[in-house]
Amino acid sequence: MAGMPPATVEVSAAVVHALLRDQRPDLAGRPLVRVANGWDNATFRLGGDLAVRLPRRDEAVPLVLHEQRYLPSIAARSPVPVPEPVHAGRPTPDFPWPWSIVRWVHGIPAVDAGLDRGRAVDGLAAFLLSLHVPAEPDVPVNPVRGVPLIDRNAVVLERLGDRKRYPRARELTAVWAEACAAAAWDGPAMMLHGDLHPANILLAADGTLAGVIDFGDVGAGDPAVDLAVGWLMFDAGTRQRFIGAFGSGLDRGMWVRARGWALVLSTAMVSNSDDNPRMFSVGEFGIGQVLAG
Repeated sequence: MAGMPPATVEVSAAVVHALLRDQRPDLAGRPLVRVANGWDNATFRLGGDLAVRLPRRDEAVPLVLHEQRYLPSIAARSPVPVPEPVHAGRPTPDFPWPWSIVRWVHGIPAVDAGLDRGRAVDGLAAFLLSLHVPAEPDVPVNPVRGVPLIDRNAVVLERLGDRKRYPRARELTAVWAEACAAAAWDGPAMMLHGDLHPANILLAADGTLAGVIDFGDVGAGDPAVDLAVGWLMFDAGTRQRFIGAFGSGLDRGMWVRARGWALVLSTAMVSNSDDNPRMFSVGEFGIGQVLAG
């Protein structure tokens, strides 16, 4: 059974309280509630307007530092709220790694909302247009996001070899081959979210975009990885509106690669979320949309 990797450090509320008393005693008296225990980070809501994010395994430590470094500039140009850091926490004897206090972003995760996601099309396109600017030279390249698709060939074909999980593997392999054959991104490395899917997209009560969260995979590279959200978030008709919202600025090759990235991300979720039905459902939806075209 494939599932979430084990934590190197299990983060408890008691540890978070100790960190707050040590470094932010002005916030230590606020209510603290665990809201997520993800692959990389544990997240606690701190009062009504803040959250505490702490890495739960070694591999996630650089991701926290990347959020602290790059989210302020993303927040400054984003048309919707993002979890901008307000405190960069230091390691202590209670907790061995850097951690963050960020602004709480209000909204309902699109994966849970049960709303018409189509109302988020324009807001999500506007967010991506604000995000995708040329990256500064120091922005890291994530080795599994925004790179040439051929770099992900071995892992995708290995996943598709599981015919029980992927009964339409032959069709998916053909989609993958087309995506890998598309013209590679030849522009400047762009700023990327890197993990844009319905669990990281927040909707307002009316279905419009309320915010975007979880920038642990922020980096530089091919923006097609973020445009894959068109297959992870929308059905075929709504996806055409999403693609149309970018006008003529993006060529067909970009969208072919984006469909390939949707396959990368969807198979990652389907193959590794046996213990997380919520994320499995995101991947399953994505696979269906990749097959829909």
